Amino acid sequence: MKASVARYAYVVAFIVVASYALVTLRGPKGVHALFAKQAQIREMEKRNADLDKEIERKREHIRRLSDNPADQELEIRERLKLVRPNEKVFITGPPKQ
Repeated sequence: MKASVARYAYVVAFIVVASYALVTLRGPKGVHALFAKQAQIREMEKRNADLDKEIERKREHIRRLSDNPADQELEIRERLKLVRPNEKVFITGPPKQ
């Protein structure tokens, strides 16, 4: 008789633990949230890798400009739209309205 009561108590305890686990895993912090966080982590890692590539590309551009004064002058003239005296500049394309 004691063995059947103990067995019944174990079965009830197992059902309670299994029910709690099921409710917990299906809740807002459960498996779905875990998969969403993993997807978000992958997206952020991809974005970080893209940003690292862009940073490296810009560092290389800066290094090239610092090594070559002619490229540096050309970059400055393009960005600031500067011209030398007696230099002609032809602007092509549709006029701005």
